[in-house]
Amino acid sequence: MPVLPLARFVDALQPEQLHNLRDAEIRGLSYDSRTVGPGHLFFAIPGDHTDGHLFIHQAIARGAAAIVHSQPLQHYPEQAVFLKVDNSRKALNRAAALHYDYPARKLALIGVTGTDGKSTTAYFIYQLLRAQGERAGLLSTVARDTGEGLCKNPLRQSTPESPDIQSALAQMVEAGYRFAVLETTSHGLSQRTARLMGLRFEAAVFTNLSHEHLEFHGSFEQYRDDKLNLFRALAESERCFGVVNADDPNSSCFEAATERTVLRYSIDNRSADLRAVLLESSGEYSDCDFIIAASSFSTLEREAAGDSVQGHSSVRVRVPVPARFNIENSLAAVLTVSHLLQKPIARVAADVAGLRPVVGRMAPVRGNQPFSVVVDYAHSPGSFEKVFPIFRANTAGRLIAVFGSAGERDVQKRPIQGAIAARYCDILVLADEDPRGEDGYDILLQIAEGARRENPDLKEGDTLQLIPDRSEAIRKAVSIARPGDTVVMLGKGHEASIIYRDGPIDWDERRAAEEALTSLGYQVEARETGEAGKAGESGNRESREGASC
Repeated sequence: MPVLPLARFVDALQPEQLHNLRDAEIRGLSYDSRTVGPGHLFFAIPGDHTDGHLFIHQAIARGAAAIVHSQPLQHYPEQAVFLKVDNSRKALNRAAALHYDYPARKLALIGVTGTDGKSTTAYFIYQLLRAQGERAGLLSTVARDTGEGLCKNPLRQSTPESPDIQSALAQMVEAGYRFAVLETTSHGLSQRTARLMGLRFEAAVFTNLSHEHLEFHGSFEQYRDDKLNLFRALAESERCFGVVNADDPNSSCFEAATERTVLRYSIDNRSADLRAVLLESSGEYSDCDFIIAASSFSTLEREAAGDSVQGHSSVRVRVPVPARFNIENSLAAVLTVSHLLQKPIARVAADVAGLRPVVGRMAPVRGNQPFSVVVDYAHSPGSFEKVFPIFRANTAGRLIAVFGSAGERDVQKRPIQGAIAARYCDILVLADEDPRGEDGYDILLQIAEGARRENPDLKEGDTLQLIPDRSEAIRKAVSIARPGDTVVMLGKGHEASIIYRDGPIDWDERRAAEEALTSLGYQVEARETGEAGKAGESGNRESREGASC
């Protein structure tokens, strides 16, 4: 752990006021008083549920050498130095970069943002870079690689707090990595959290945009604007670039947010730099032709073609996971890696067949039951619009869905989720997702309201069931399934907990499904090992929101 003199942080933070100033060594940064150790610099940050200023005395008692605060204090205990700043979060960001010796400056950063598809696209980029022999790290919702290989992300945050980000990047530098692929969420990109403030990206990727997180951003326009910060953060070098989904009506906003080159991928838009034509698909893969526009030929391809560059070329590709959105995710990853390394698209696309999908996405629970059981992470209206048609098209019998909606999050999306599910499903079993401090049953009632508006024939207690206990809900869904039916469980995917008012409880969605099946006498197959798993992404869609910037 690096040790720096307090004076370095005073110079970097330029505090408005100083109290009890003296020499001190800073051995760590903390924004939670429970993690403070001797010699730590504690940041008092106002939050949604509490305020770090209330825990300054606890931080001092645990050995904090100095306190960074943004609110005036009535008392400044002699045991610590106090630095008053305008914004504690932004100060935390600057201090973290200093503490870890600015690791982002020593890496090429690739950021991926959008409502859906971020995790898979980031993971695909990471895999393709490594397939090309590059040393690359990864920070995403599901998995991370900071120098010791791929492992599960222990945090619930897709984009963690700035000290966690800087620490991870520093580990990548120490491991000799050249690239860092970051899943960049709207929360992380927001100036309110300042988690990614100051980072400069070599590549910025936009997947799609739909209704999500309005409880934090306040409006769809602000949600989009916060995501645009990724493209605004492209470094000034001419080699830096953006990649956008041309099929999403918001893509023009992302193109306009930067002066750097922006490349476009698509399934429907024939003018895109890289597009896909679907040839054949199954429940396990999609065979496509990737059509490469001459304008997106790599330097090597241009040198080989000379003056004859014109029109386009194509390459046959098998995307080893099903669904349109995984074709889109593959297009984004191939286009990004090809341009990043200046290698021919065909060479990079040859590695697509070997891609492994993300844990908890379109993941079947296999056994000897005469119906299908699938675990997926879809939890936004956009991802619902994509996954439900796939489930419906591949179900001979009834489609049974188990899902809920997060507490203390976007309230407006709940009836929308219910309506989309009711459009495609025969039976809805509504269950807790992460109620947090809200009444879980009230959340289910809001979802049910949208479902009944869409399909008035749904009958509560029969084809519409509200069962907050998620284990019980899954057992119910599996118990009523008939041969040829499909039971889908949405919203938890890879997550290892359900958050209630009193805190999180351990959770494993797949294990809950396996236990429900075995309780009925069915046998289930052993799980595959490894973090990559054998699942897809609950991914992308064309946004129905307005596209004006």
